[in-house]
Amino acid sequence: MDTTGGIVPLWKPRGMTSFDAVKRIRTIYGTKRAGHTGTLDPDVEGVLPICLERATKLVEYLTADKKVYEGEVTIGFSTDTEDAGGKVIKTTPIQKAISENEADDVLLRLTGRIKQVPPMYSAVKIKGKKLYEYAREGIEIERPEREVTIYKLERLTAVKNTEDTASFSFRAECSKGTYIRTLAVEIGARLGYEAHMSSLIRTSSGSFRGESCVTLEELEKMDDPEKALLTVEEAVKHIPSITVAREDELKVLQGAILPLPDVQKIADAPYFGLYNRKHELLALYKKDEKRAGKMKPEKMIRIMN
Repeated sequence: MDTTGGIVPLWKPRGMTSFDAVKRIRTIYGTKRAGHTGTLDPDVEGVLPICLERATKLVEYLTADKKVYEGEVTIGFSTDTEDAGGKVIKTTPIQKAISENEADDVLLRLTGRIKQVPPMYSAVKIKGKKLYEYAREGIEIERPEREVTIYKLERLTAVKNTEDTASFSFRAECSKGTYIRTLAVEIGARLGYEAHMSSLIRTSSGSFRGESCVTLEELEKMDDPEKALLTVEEAVKHIPSITVAREDELKVLQGAILPLPDVQKIADAPYFGLYNRKHELLALYKKDEKRAGKMKPEKMIRIMN
């Protein structure tokens, strides 16, 4: 394939690990350099952008973007994995039907900055070992809290109350590192019951939307799968950008420290894209904290020919 690479806007199927999805993509495109922008559990389907070749330099920046999920919480019992695939560990039958006002109030109180403890069945590493590896050995260890941001949390369906359980679907717009499984457990806890996440789909990851994604089956049927690739420029169009003068393009490609333009749209940006006159992304730059009025490379994207 073209070594400039690109991004595959993949819709990962349920029942497949993110690692296996990347492996399939490597085979389809005949490349060794590939990486996804945020793990999806095997039981979760949805948007999983996969970067190829030069675009792998953007993985950490695309991973940091907001994510949008549509999930379902089932209240009345919990599982060891916090989702429907786990073993039931505790039941708390519903004593009184949960009203939609009660559900909405809990969602409102969980909106904003909250703290979460990563679930034992997760890929977080502690002492060089992933938590799910400890969990499979029956070992539960202390996990540090992390702060995440829930930008928006809304109920999508009516609350379905049965004899022992209640459930409803919700949409969550959240920051990197948010565990929706743990959020579902917390929704139940705030209502006074055990709970778990019974279903989950990721509908958006940064600027990538579900309706623009392709499946593995669609890619494998294409005569030219590269037609499905998005350019690095399309992938970072949400990042503030400036166009450099022709005489500065070589300096950027050499990673030079340059004068910081007085441009309002990059004033508060942690980093921003520098483009040439052909609208090709050359590099990500950021303010130089040691040199007033200067900017320095954050990540080089293009290389000199």
